[in-house]
Amino acid sequence: MEAPGNEKFRDSIGTVNQEGKRSWVYPKKPEGKFYKYRTWVSYGLLLFLFAAPFIKINGNQFLMFNVLERRFNIFGFPFWPQDFHLFVISMIIGVVFIILFTVAFGRIFCGWICPQTIFLEMVFRRIEYWIDGDRGKQIRLAKQVWNAEKIRKRALKWIIFFMISFLIANIFLAYLIGSDELLRYITEGPKTHTSTLISLLIFTGVFYFIFAWFREQVCIIACPYGRLQGALLDKKSIVVAYDYKRGEKEAGRAKFRKNEDRETTGKGDCIDCAQCVQVCPTNIDIRNGTQLECVNCTACIDACDAMMKKVNLPTGLIRYASEENIAEKKKFTFNPRLKAYSAVLFILMGVLVGMLFLRNDVEATVLRLPGQLYEKKADNVIRNVYTFKLVNKTVEPIEDVHFKLISHSGKIELVTHENFEVPKQGLSEGTLFIDINQAALESDKERLKIGVYSGDKLIETTVASFLGPRSFR
Repeated sequence: MEAPGNEKFRDSIGTVNQEGKRSWVYPKKPEGKFYKYRTWVSYGLLLFLFAAPFIKINGNQFLMFNVLERRFNIFGFPFWPQDFHLFVISMIIGVVFIILFTVAFGRIFCGWICPQTIFLEMVFRRIEYWIDGDRGKQIRLAKQVWNAEKIRKRALKWIIFFMISFLIANIFLAYLIGSDELLRYITEGPKTHTSTLISLLIFTGVFYFIFAWFREQVCIIACPYGRLQGALLDKKSIVVAYDYKRGEKEAGRAKFRKNEDRETTGKGDCIDCAQCVQVCPTNIDIRNGTQLECVNCTACIDACDAMMKKVNLPTGLIRYASEENIAEKKKFTFNPRLKAYSAVLFILMGVLVGMLFLRNDVEATVLRLPGQLYEKKADNVIRNVYTFKLVNKTVEPIEDVHFKLISHSGKIELVTHENFEVPKQGLSEGTLFIDINQAALESDKERLKIGVYSGDKLIETTVASFLGPRSFR
């Protein structure tokens, strides 16, 4: 069923033709004020992306997501499996933050911050412009027969694309296993780590496929965020928008004619030059209104402003604006919906900060050995056997570690040694016995408070249950 009127464009996407085959997009090289700002932001984020795995804070990698060992570092804070709730809260905060900015500013994350957009527009397409030329030259080269020039340009571009994809795969590997491990793998050579090299080549192939062929279809087809914005945007959201009231007026858009008084004829300020379409990386016409494919990259704003200046018309025909602003000239307001999202965000951030301050550097767990009852020794001493696990979240080893009973009078005896060391960012496990005189017990099952000491300093406390004979008091 065809959409009525100018809504027909919503029946298909710009990257697929009528036969259902891939329609290659050749966007014109953007230039202008917003593109310059976006370039600075993109290169700053690229620098951060490549440097973050190699930055250390108190010996901790600035960002690391080691899924295999279940170790995560976020902004230098280490998160262990015991801190999984903190990691979950951090991820929820990230999601709420993106939702808040989507409600307020549309897909600004996609156009300015998303790694997919930054790599494609600021790295791979720039190389393509350098080798193949701008839009017109790229179209002619695509139609050209496979002669020496085309083979040379294609081979050079594909080799460079593969090298950059391999570099990106290495950087992502540094996020997964840690930069120190990556550097060790490199120095020891690929023969020593064949499985890692195979994984690296697989990821290289994935990145190459995405940036050399799949490209903008990631944003249109694969990424769920484009669908999410449909549920989040409203008339108050600021997006890249075409001012149809000014562009169409009474007589609609029309080509520019020199010395023509467009005010008298009732023609809109849009001169139908199609520059906004030619520069769009997802091949849409922004004049049709807000669309799923639009990533708010602002390329159409720069192109339109440049044309308006050439024909002596005011700029801003395409600009950051809300539907309400264009239709009713209303200014952006911090509405109740934004206030609600902001309140949720600040509450979550407060909870996370509080939990980070309350989090201990040492995690202690002492559990009774499953299936074991108590043992009655001489002088009415009751013994229980336990296993313990100590996790050191710091970058320094903890020395002279031992246990003491805090809640009861008794003795703790380690099976293998008295005092021991917990390695940096590591754990120690073992078995211990707790002996308590029956006279000190008030029930057959009591809660013990156990202190973990490093020398004379109490570094953590934990609790464990203690079984004994039923009391006859």
